[in-house]
Amino acid sequence: MTSHQIASKVARFALEKQAEDVLVLDLRELTTIADYFVIVTGTVDVHLRAIIDHVERELRRLEEPIKPLHVEGYTHLNWVLVDLGEVVLHAFQPEARRYYQLEQLWGDAPTERLENVADIRS
Repeated sequence: MTSHQIASKVARFALEKQAEDVLVLDLRELTTIADYFVIVTGTVDVHLRAIIDHVERELRRLEEPIKPLHVEGYTHLNWVLVDLGEVVLHAFQPEARRYYQLEQLWGDAPTERLENVADIRS
């Protein structure tokens, strides 16, 4: 599975739990940190937990299961980072997303904004 396909699946799974303001940033030409960042917002800690849990569960159910290499921030649920290797999911509560402005830090990256599952290209 390509890194773009993984990023698309992560975005799809987040949208299935009504994640808001879903962005996929293509970082391949900008850094070696990851190929893609998927940035999403959950409205409150329970919503953020539901998004993260669903994404992780669905990735493990794939024909070629994907397990996170590292998860950071799950205890506090303001900003949860899920490192999948080539793809990194950043899930924020609204205040933390506004504060860190991650998408502005990577403003040169080509970006896809996804509002529903139908927007996703595999």
